[in-house]
Amino acid sequence: MAIMIFLINLAGATMLLLFAVRMVRTGIERSYGASFQRVITRQRSALQASIVGLILAVVLQSSAAVALLASGFTASGLVGFATGFAIVLGGDLGSALIIQILSFDLDWLVPLLLAAGGYLFVKSDAKKWRQLGRILMGIAFILISLRFLREAMDPIRDSAFLPAIADYLARDYITAFLVGAALAFVMHSSVAAILMCVTLVQIGAIPFAAGLSVLLGANLGSALIPVWLTRGMAPQGRRVPYANLLLRGSWAVIVLFSANMALRAGLLGELSGGQMLVNAHLMFNASLLVLALPFCRRLQRPMARMLPDLPTDHDSLGLAVRPGSALDPQNIGPPSQALSDMKRELLRMIDLVESMFRPVLDLYVSGQSHEIRAVRALDEQVNNGLSGIREFVAALPQDSFGKQNLKRARDLTEYAIRLETAGDVVAQRLTALALEMRRESYTFSRDGWSELVQLHESVLANMKLACNVLISDDLESARLLNVEKTEIKRAERDSRKRHLKRLQSGNSDSFETSDIHLETLRALREFHSHISAIAYPILYRNGQLLETRLIEDMPKADMEDAP
Repeated sequence: MAIMIFLINLAGATMLLLFAVRMVRTGIERSYGASFQRVITRQRSALQASIVGLILAVVLQSSAAVALLASGFTASGLVGFATGFAIVLGGDLGSALIIQILSFDLDWLVPLLLAAGGYLFVKSDAKKWRQLGRILMGIAFILISLRFLREAMDPIRDSAFLPAIADYLARDYITAFLVGAALAFVMHSSVAAILMCVTLVQIGAIPFAAGLSVLLGANLGSALIPVWLTRGMAPQGRRVPYANLLLRGSWAVIVLFSANMALRAGLLGELSGGQMLVNAHLMFNASLLVLALPFCRRLQRPMARMLPDLPTDHDSLGLAVRPGSALDPQNIGPPSQALSDMKRELLRMIDLVESMFRPVLDLYVSGQSHEIRAVRALDEQVNNGLSGIREFVAALPQDSFGKQNLKRARDLTEYAIRLETAGDVVAQRLTALALEMRRESYTFSRDGWSELVQLHESVLANMKLACNVLISDDLESARLLNVEKTEIKRAERDSRKRHLKRLQSGNSDSFETSDIHLETLRALREFHSHISAIAYPILYRNGQLLETRLIEDMPKADMEDAP
């Protein structure tokens, strides 16, 4: 019975820990995720990139999240292999620093974090304050889960069950290593897995030697997570997590055998305690960073041979030429297959529109005519995608397809029209503004340019959210996307007000670029409105949208007074 209670308590504490880590990361990504691309892609040297990776891991509380960001930007060509790999190495050290901070006795902070976080999340209407409240509550839940984990061990600490397992792991360090790797991979969080390991050593549930082997295995498991999560990515992006797995795994195995041989020979003295284990984790990651950083560029060639590029055609901006529509009106299949095929085609269209939209602000700065023509050429592919969807929907069997499925197909077609219009916003308006900027040699004011960059980043981030909504039909994600639409409107309105204030103050750059700045703001807002339209059908189906904003039961006297 004691074992059953222990397992239930352990499972509860573990799930709370995983939920809390995810809660913190979600709050940070929703508040500041739009700025991550600008921070990452700005780095040029390996040392700077590793520092950025360290900071991002501390902020996101996840080295796997940093690895996914770096892999994604490497796959899209925004950063090189050496920079992406350096970011991942720094992210692993940053994750170790988070464990150092959370391993301290911070239980006294829990009531303060819950009170402040709960108030901000429940009472505040501003997005960033609400997400700050989410972050504070997530940190409090992490500390609570660690306390639960310690308390879960109390009933069996003196039983024969736990010491037997602990002694076996201490003797068989290879099994302990594999247990740590499996634990980190299954939990999909190296922070949570290593915090659990440190807590077990801290309360004396397992000896230091077993904890060290489990910890080294968790480092291997943490390197496996991004390899698994990027398995569908282009080879350019997968090279970064694979290189990290090879180096981290090799170094973990070397340290595993060396440390256990030294411990058994008594060369390291009597090591014990959770803090010593945290120090060992920091030393492992710091030493790997120091050893691997000089070889970031040299690893690029062998990793390229290991994972060669797929054959693709590229234009002058590095934009891959996508294949044509995968829809076949002659092979519609059952409704579930037809709707899935339509979603797949819409994802292809979103990818095309994102490829057009991503370099737009670069065109404002250094865009040449041939680069603008390359962006406009992608608009033809978007138009062809809409034509293919229309032809496919026209071929759907009306009688056997079902009323509900036909409604879903119409909703998807409506979104295809929106995507085509969003492509027109880029091809016809934003690129025309970029041409005018280069022709007249205009420059935005520093504040004005910063506002445009931040708004552009926010729209890019929400395009990924729109993809998630399209795939999952998730109501919460659709609500969040609709909230983000309001945030974009607010950001556009605030930027417009600040621009007018700069005009009043006599800023010459603002005078020259006034029309372009305001038109760009309108275009970005309209582009985002088209992209976020995927949320509307889901919200309508679940009764989350009103048909009109007008007051329906207006008093008769008021109606008579109305102009």
